[in-house]
Amino acid sequence: MLRFDDRVAIITGAGHGLGRAHALLLAERGAKVVVNDLGGALDGTGASAGPAADVVELITKNGGQALASTDNVATPEGARAIVQSAVDAFGKVDIVINNAGILRDKSLAKMTVEDFDNVLAVHVRGSFLVSQAAYPHMKEAGYGRVVNTSSPAGLFGNFGQANYSTAKMGLVGLTKTIGIEGARNGIKANAIAPIAWTRMTEALLPAEFESKFTPERISALVAYLVHESCEVSGEVFSVGGGRVARVFVAEGPGWKTDDLTPESVADHWDEIMAEQPYVQSAAESMQRML
Repeated sequence: MLRFDDRVAIITGAGHGLGRAHALLLAERGAKVVVNDLGGALDGTGASAGPAADVVELITKNGGQALASTDNVATPEGARAIVQSAVDAFGKVDIVINNAGILRDKSLAKMTVEDFDNVLAVHVRGSFLVSQAAYPHMKEAGYGRVVNTSSPAGLFGNFGQANYSTAKMGLVGLTKTIGIEGARNGIKANAIAPIAWTRMTEALLPAEFESKFTPERISALVAYLVHESCEVSGEVFSVGGGRVARVFVAEGPGWKTDDLTPESVADHWDEIMAEQPYVQSAAESMQRML
């Protein structure tokens, strides 16, 4: 059994859905957990201490150790407070699972700047701020695990979610960069793109998804990714309904000429669109161009 005895985990957005399932699983397997949740509505408005407190109560009732945090991930002060609460209570931070998010779905023509900015603030800025606040503690310890929560909407786009899909694809870049920068200090970062029945998706998914796409079926992958035995970093995984698959950004072989014109691009479009073999890193892409 993969256990987390003596590990300290921060999980944002852990009052409901995926975050709650992650918190319960890690606590069951020995982790000390900071359960962070602002307790607001799906659109980010309002706040309540109830959701985080309820999860902490459940963990402690089952013999685990946890504390509640209602700090806002989208502010530097809130992110620092979340990390400091873990250090004050448990002495360190080993794991950060960035799960907090909100929805403000509208078509591109109807979306306001506020709708766009607020969604990015929670998903992207929040993940950045909490990871950044935890990073020095992980670096000093020579160990850390970070999991960011992307989405199929970010990887492939989705109608009415320009803000959400932009945020979720942004987390892929953040994940890969944390993985690169953290490598020398034993810090590994990965991302998941889950499909699960939660309060955030219940209006979008068919009713038959509820029993097969439970949050608990996502948490198994997350638990492995934040375990000390997991060696992968900078990867993205699709997960849902019991299926796990690697998702990757790749570059095809392309086509090259010393005299690139709009007409030559059009003439060689099939070669440009070819998919095999794949280029899977910025360095390899640059090497091919050179």
